[in-house]
Amino acid sequence: MHTQKPWLALEIGNSRLHWALFVGENLNCTWNTDYLPDLVIQQLGNGQTPDDFPAEIFLCPCPLPLVIASVVPSQTALWQTYPNVRVLTLENVPLKNTYPTLGIDRALALWGAGTKWGFPMLVIDAGTALTFTGADSQQSLVGGAILPGLGLQFTSLNQKTEQLPQLETQITSLPPRFALNTPEAIQSGVIYTLIAGIKDFITAWWDLFPESKVAIKGGDRTLLMNYMQTLYPEIAARLIVEPNLIFWGIATSYNLY
Repeated sequence: MHTQKPWLALEIGNSRLHWALFVGENLNCTWNTDYLPDLVIQQLGNGQTPDDFPAEIFLCPCPLPLVIASVVPSQTALWQTYPNVRVLTLENVPLKNTYPTLGIDRALALWGAGTKWGFPMLVIDAGTALTFTGADSQQSLVGGAILPGLGLQFTSLNQKTEQLPQLETQITSLPPRFALNTPEAIQSGVIYTLIAGIKDFITAWWDLFPESKVAIKGGDRTLLMNYMQTLYPEIAARLIVEPNLIFWGIATSYNLY
């Protein structure tokens, strides 16, 4: 890969777009946006930069080469008109033993973490969905798990019941475990069960690979880490918090030039 040329990485997630500007293999900056309408995508392709993009972009020759990792096919299709676009697939990720429906986001995050800190590696993605994905010392996928993330659990209780309220997910302190009102009862049930599940998966992984690193990413990573530090400080102290794992995976698994 040319060490001087700037290029863009785009992770199309279930809820938002996650961006990174690279100069060669060096990560310059990251930012998030909502999904972009067709008109804005066309403007980007024509060399125009939206106002909500970081100032560093305005110093680069546009349009920049774009590498996409997406879990939303309908969104991927919108970007096919962008010039010099590359869409990553599982075939671009050097992980062994993958299966056809493994999400490209999970594969890239695992590969990025493993190449940065070594294998075995377990990655926890605390996004819309909460996922666990692990590989052994041979860079071979061991497997993982998927469950609704923190916000999705709160939302589903509100949407699928008649009387339970919609709650905010950004609850900075732990609720009472045995609550005396409905909002705190929901918080207790979701948060304590979720954190216990995370702890169980981590300890089960360390039973298999005692020296393995464990990394956590995703929009709820800071919130969940705060809970882990309160409830299971010994485990929390061993976790690596890194929001850019997918971008490292893109940079190390795909030779743009």
